[in-house]
Amino acid sequence: MKKLFALLFVAAALQSCSQNNDTTEAQENTEAVAEADVYGASFEEQNVLTASQLQEAVKGNDSIEATVAAEIAQSCQSKGCWMDVKLEDGSTMKVTFRDYGFFLPVEDLSGKTAVFTGIARHEVISVDDQRHFAEDAGKSAEEIAAITEPKEELRFVADGVKLK
Repeated sequence: MKKLFALLFVAAALQSCSQNNDTTEAQENTEAVAEADVYGASFEEQNVLTASQLQEAVKGNDSIEATVAAEIAQSCQSKGCWMDVKLEDGSTMKVTFRDYGFFLPVEDLSGKTAVFTGIARHEVISVDDQRHFAEDAGKSAEEIAAITEPKEELRFVADGVKLK
């Protein structure tokens, strides 16, 4: 009888360990999935600005640090090295990634919401840079050739991006 009891006890202990491993693996897989949409540096979503709040906050400043949530208008289809997000006035803001340290998936991200953290500033964009970004976006040769003047626009260099 003692042997039977000992055998049942060992079997129960092994079953418990097996269930704990399954639970731990499931938790790890869930955490990996939750982090799968984070690119670059991890960050807390605190004091998140809308795109229009960012436009207002950057007025009169050379640059500001911010965390922003905005809808993606388009993204780089070549390497995933930038995205354009919609601004309230109908224009877009180019978001690049610090030191090309990370990239987004090369897929159509338009319509998704991105939360990103980093530095916003007004910059003058050269004709060559505008043409490069137009080429990355898959614009036609005629559209690219039509870019003939530098332009000033709001730009953002992100340290981290979360896709929603």
